[in-house]
Amino acid sequence: MWVDNETEVDFLNFSGVADTVAEIVYQANGRPISIGVSGAWGAGKSSMIKLIQASLKDPPERNEKQAKDFVFVEFNAWLYQGYDDARAALMDVIASRLEAEAQKRAKGLQKAAELVSRVDWLRAAKLASSTAISFATGAPTPGLLGEIIGLVDRLRSGTVDQDTIETLHDTAEQAKQEAEKLFHSAPPKKSPPKEIQALRDNFEAILDDLGVTLVVLIDDLDRCLPETTISTLEAIRLFLFLRNTAFVIAADNEMIKHAVRKHFSGVPDDVLVTSYFDKLIQVPIRVPPLGTQEVRAYMMMLFLENSTLPKDVLEEIRIKVRRQLRTTWQGSRVDRAFMQGLYNDYPTELIGKFDTAERLAAVMTSASGIQGNPRLIKRFLNALAIRMSISRAQGVGVDEAVLVKLMLFERSGNPKAYEELMKAVATDKNGKPAMLGEWEADIKKGKNLSLLQPWDQLFVKEWLALPPALADKDLRGAIYVSREHAPIITDEDRLSSEAAELLTALLETPGMAMHLKSRLALIAPVEINVLMDRLLDKAGGEQEWGVPDILEALLVVGRLDAQQGHRLAAFLKERPPAQIQAGIVPKLTDETWAKSVYEFWLTADVSGPVKAAIRKFDGNLTK
Repeated sequence: MWVDNETEVDFLNFSGVADTVAEIVYQANGRPISIGVSGAWGAGKSSMIKLIQASLKDPPERNEKQAKDFVFVEFNAWLYQGYDDARAALMDVIASRLEAEAQKRAKGLQKAAELVSRVDWLRAAKLASSTAISFATGAPTPGLLGEIIGLVDRLRSGTVDQDTIETLHDTAEQAKQEAEKLFHSAPPKKSPPKEIQALRDNFEAILDDLGVTLVVLIDDLDRCLPETTISTLEAIRLFLFLRNTAFVIAADNEMIKHAVRKHFSGVPDDVLVTSYFDKLIQVPIRVPPLGTQEVRAYMMMLFLENSTLPKDVLEEIRIKVRRQLRTTWQGSRVDRAFMQGLYNDYPTELIGKFDTAERLAAVMTSASGIQGNPRLIKRFLNALAIRMSISRAQGVGVDEAVLVKLMLFERSGNPKAYEELMKAVATDKNGKPAMLGEWEADIKKGKNLSLLQPWDQLFVKEWLALPPALADKDLRGAIYVSREHAPIITDEDRLSSEAAELLTALLETPGMAMHLKSRLALIAPVEINVLMDRLLDKAGGEQEWGVPDILEALLVVGRLDAQQGHRLAAFLKERPPAQIQAGIVPKLTDETWAKSVYEFWLTADVSGPVKAAIRKFDGNLTK
């Protein structure tokens, strides 16, 4: 299994691009620079950011006289979403980092303290200007404000008791103390415009005193909701184009433009959207797409990473593979023969893994739904490992090559064609898809196949050519270990091709359900019922009910039909109380059936934080 995290270890030959970006920052020589690292989800943007930082810390082929002093700030806006204002959070992170650096170097201490104070003042000023409730010394944070408004409403309605009054008093006191903390160090008679300019001047002065260039690395911006994305971009703009600063922003351009387009909702075209983005990003860099050579090398390196080879041997092989990838444009290859020439004592099973990479590389590069995406490749290999583990645990004999081929079709083939393939296996007494026999024979002879729908895909022809041939294989075991991820559609609940495709998408990536909402709304109610059946089956395996990905899919389907919403409510009530976590409460607040679930949980043995969250989000429930 492989962890789906960014890495500083380059398996993808990204170091050349990372070194180029680092050189741009280096050659700026104190002039402000902003660089956008763009790429689709899972393309390797986060890893590229890590490699850029590593290159700046330890630049190649540069002597000590040329070295520059960089201070790094890493900011992930997605982590702050829902907990803090992204604009304020970024200002605070930068100010705190510079204050720590000033203390470490014993330079610029006073200016650093002033910067922190100004950031605090601006945060407090924003709070004060955005709320209708204020206190003598300041204003409550948005979260506290929400609590206060809820309590005030309950006071007005008369549905209060002594505990409610005491809670209001405690909340108000907490808000008062927080505002005092924000305002205490700021002298009076300040205005936001003056403070913003003073903050920028102060910021440049600190960097001059420290003699450093500040490099701000911003990641996961395209995971955020539009409001958080815009808030972060506005904070970037505050510090942008100041001396000795470099911003490196990793995000999918299209997702960022979507956020800007939503922010400027009245704009009839994309001119303003593009202009806004271009003004923030001086140097756009796109994560290079992977070709067959890179995909093959990537899978081989992943298999090596999971092997028992010594770390020093792995690092030596990695460096040689990366060097070879840099010459593939001249015809060099990274294949099994090349890998076996790098080391003489590979374990036998690792050679078999190299064979798997050889078979899969071309299809992984071109297949729709994967197209050389590193994260999807890693997830595919993880799914393969899980299914092979299930086969061993269940005593089901499954050939890995056969399972790989079926999984590829499951992911990238037409769902209707996959359904027909499953039926062919189910109706054959030996579990063999004899329907493939003639096609596989023709492909082997080099004949040009002419297939009818739903098989008329270029992918199908590439897939048929992959070893092993399946027409004479018993596939029942492979289908058995795949049934959680590849549902077999029976005659009783037959789905249309569109509904089957949507079901597969919801099961594989339930967190993306909102993007499928418009398509889901067009399918028949009876099919919606089948989709909810399958989703609830999968959800039954969840052990913690905070905000698992499957919840997003359940909520989207539940909103399409009132009956499905009630089914979801009943399902949640059946979960063991120990599995329920406080994070699920705000996710359900807008659902019409949420109150019945809240009332049930309040009488059940759920944890104290869950009950507190329910009371916070539904003031009418006071049990």
